[in-house]
Amino acid sequence: MARKTIITCAVTGNLTTREQHSGLPATPEEIATACLEAADAGAAIAHIHVRDPQTAKPSMELELYALVVELIRQKNTDLILNITTGPGGRFVPSDADPSVAGPGTTILPPEKRVEHIARLKPEICTLDFNTMNSGAQVVINTPRNVRIMAEIIRDNGVKPELELFDTGDIVLANDFLKQGLIEGAPMCSLVTGVKYGLPSTPDAMAMASRMLPPNAAWTGFGVGRWAFPMLVQSWLLGGHVRIGMEDTVYIGKGQLTTGNGELTARAREFIEKLGGEVASTGEARQMLGLAD
Repeated sequence: MARKTIITCAVTGNLTTREQHSGLPATPEEIATACLEAADAGAAIAHIHVRDPQTAKPSMELELYALVVELIRQKNTDLILNITTGPGGRFVPSDADPSVAGPGTTILPPEKRVEHIARLKPEICTLDFNTMNSGAQVVINTPRNVRIMAEIIRDNGVKPELELFDTGDIVLANDFLKQGLIEGAPMCSLVTGVKYGLPSTPDAMAMASRMLPPNAAWTGFGVGRWAFPMLVQSWLLGGHVRIGMEDTVYIGKGQLTTGNGELTARAREFIEKLGGEVASTGEARQMLGLAD
């Protein structure tokens, strides 16, 4: 019997822009439709960010998250929802005084970053462990703040997906697991291709996967041109896979995708051609220890 592989579709993300792809989902209706199309194509999990409906810029508005969830659940009650908690950790030092936050800073108290999780209680939410350079900016997730977020996530019965961008993140996550801050078998995501984090190479993903606890359910993925090569690499190493317009807007070299449904269908095609099988939402729930 072939190994079952969970496909996650990350439909819009925080950094992809309408300049890169005019069809990037931005309104709650567009984001919900993208999730539903991905589900129809084989995704068991939809990873959700929200955008300002007018500007398509990243948003953290609680009501936008609530509307996206409502629109999805009106048509699909099975799809597993994985909502981000990543926004709110970016620091941009001002030119005049680098100790003072400049334009573009999004730093928020950890309680605020998970406010929508406590209200909506999705099956899964992300929990970022990275503190790293991000272009000319810095992403900051201190152990104290991650601990507070982890406790709120746990107290609301939501499973955290541990977002790991480099080897130090994995060491920190393993410490949290030893301290009992993450309950049950961990769900981990190995992010490659973000500059100054793990590179999108077979060696980097293999090394990172070996650092995870033996009982971890993990997904590996790459961004940009490495999205599909690292999807296959994750499968070869025994991991699950992720794709979507958060990670790439191309279906082939120089060819813009028609949307998240097409990207998911291509991921499914790769898995099945390699001899694997795609997990249904019910199978994914069992594999991740989620309630039906």
